[in-house]
Amino acid sequence: MNGPALKIKIQIYCGDEIAMGPGKADLLDAIASEGSISAAGRKLKMSYRRCWMLVDVMNRCWARPLVQTSTEGAVLTELGQSVLAQYRGLQKAVSSAAGRTHWPALAEQLRGEPLPVQG
Repeated sequence: MNGPALKIKIQIYCGDEIAMGPGKADLLDAIASEGSISAAGRKLKMSYRRCWMLVDVMNRCWARPLVQTSTEGAVLTELGQSVLAQYRGLQKAVSSAAGRTHWPALAEQLRGEPLPVQG
């Protein structure tokens, strides 16, 4: 590693369910590019069942479904495209703000590697 790294993970909740997070956004991107849930799962090295469960949660949490399925495959709905774009924008804005404000001061005090375990 070249130095301290910052990873910000944004999760949007609907009750106890995660309506959107980094993994679900990646799944939406894969569905958009691959045209099916099963192909998206292969791309992400996830089982079809896991992908379907994530899509089901997203479709139940938002005002309208984010993914539309048919015998030909799966596509993002207009709302799905909008939610994905807004979420990616939120990720970028939060990372950018953190990078400008608090992160430089924290990174300055952070070791490159942890000290060895004393024992």
